[in-house]
Parts: sequence; structure tokens; C-alpha cells
Amino acid sequence: MPVEVAAAVIQRADGAFLLARRPAGKVYAGYWEFPGGKVEAGEAADRALARELHEELGIDTCTAFPWLTRVYSYPHATVRLNFFRVTAWKGEPHPREDQAIAWQRWDAPPAEPMLPANAPVLAALALPHEYAITDAQSRGAEPMLARIRERLDGGLRLVQVRDKNLPRREDFARAVLRLARPYGARVLINGGPDIADGVHYTAAQLMRLTERPRAGLAGASCHDAAELQQAMALDLDFAVLGPVKPTPSHPGAATLGWDGFARIARGTSIPVYAIGGMRRSDLEAAWRAGAHGIAMVSGAWS
Repeated sequence: MPVEVAAAVIQRADGAFLLARRPAGKVYAGYWEFPGGKVEAGEAADRALARELHEELGIDTCTAFPWLTRVYSYPHATVRLNFFRVTAWKGEPHPREDQAIAWQRWDAPPAEPMLPANAPVLAALALPHEYAITDAQSRGAEPMLARIRERLDGGLRLVQVRDKNLPRREDFARAVLRLARPYGARVLINGGPDIADGVHYTAAQLMRLTERPRAGLAGASCHDAAELQQAMALDLDFAVLGPVKPTPSHPGAATLGWDGFARIARGTSIPVYAIGGMRRSDLEAAWRAGAHGIAMVSGAWS
């Protein structure tokens, strides 16, 4: 049985997160990791997290959102790492167990050496909390490009070109890519072709995949646990799960609601975006349900 571990991604408002270096005398001494520790028998993971952060860093957790769960086999043990994003706490983090600590940014050179189980977590931290999906078929290609430019100016960094029936769709996708490049934003194409930073697969495409692409970002749309399990088995970079709420494009369609979303998404090994009737004001509700962030069509451009 894996050893249950609670791990904290302690994030400041500027996006920096806290790492701790394992002290002498411990396995992998000198390696950097996310703070946390073993979950005791009968202890809930969030309670273990709060206890460990108080013991290790002298802080009291105020807000911790469930995030990823990764299983990793080290030579000495197999661990199940239950990651939480901690966004509010009392006290100033300081080492209480002879460990070094350091604030790190995802876009800076990583602290070395890093525990090998944490590499996918660092990659997930580089994903923005908002995933905007184009709607040029309704808005028109030129107005859509103008709005994309405005949102990029405002900090948008992840875009999906959907618009499957748009005339000259590939030209539109290349125009979006040209807009995104100066901002360092990434663009995925729904269903392909692979002319951008990656591909977003439909649920039908996802279920036919036998391996993830070797280059670029790979995301997929999921509507149930089986599809999300397939996305995890392929180790895609992320999944989109929904619809959470009713949407104008699918009136009368069955929705998951936040409880249904949480039931499927919590404990996943890859980041999951909530989709369906989302607005930016839904972000915290999505975090509470275990989402990485929110994916939006109309909500991204309103």
C-alpha cells in the first residue's frame, strides 16, 4: 500500500510558491520538495497538511484547495502525494526542522536537485487558471481577434481555437498564434491540425488515443469519469470536465453541478478545468471542487 502524504503548494499573490530542502539524515537529504508529510492512520489529508505545516514552518493554514494526487515509487517506498494549494495562512513561514526554504517561480530556473516525483507538479503549476476558448463563428473572425488581443493585454495566457466550422479556420488559428507569441501565451487547436503549441482533443478523439503526442501541450474534453480516467492514463497535460452549469450552446443538456464535478475531479493526477456556464467569478468555487481552473467560451470574452 502506498504511504499517504499531504503536500502543500504554498502560493503567494505574485504566484511564487514555497519549496523546502530535506535536511541531513533523511532519505534524499538535500533534495527540494513541497512542504508536507505523512498522513497518520485515520487522519484526513487536509488535517495532516495543517499539522505538518505548523510543525515544519510555524504557519496556520487558513485556505487550502484540493488539487492533484500523484503516486510515485521510490526505491524505499511508494507514496501517494495529495497536493493542496494553500493560498492563505497565518504567520511567516520559517524553518523549524533544520530544513532550508526558498520561494520559487514556475518561470524561473528550478531549484536543484528536485525530488523526481515533483516534475509533473511543476509543469502543472505553469498552466494558467483560465483557459479561454474562441467563438469566432458567433462573433466574427476579426472582432474575435481584436478581443483576443485585449485579453492578452490583460494577462490571458492559454487559448483554445475551437470554431470547427469557421471558413479558413487554419488561417484564423495562425492569426491567433501570431497574436499570442509576443505575450508568451500558448495556443491549442481543437482536434488539430498540430500547427500551434499543442492539440485539444475532443472526447471521441481522446477515447481512440493509444498514446499522448510526443511534443506540445495535450488537453482533452471529458464528460464523465471514464473519459477522465483515459486522459490520466495517457498522462495528458490537462483535461476539461463539464458541463458544470447550463450553457446557451447546449440548452437542456445534463449538468454535473459542483458536487458532481468534485466527485469526478478530486484525486486526479492531472490538472482539470471546469467548463460549462463558467464566469471568472466561479474560480474559487472551482478550486474548492478540486479544479485547477476554469475553461470558458462566452465568459472569456464578455
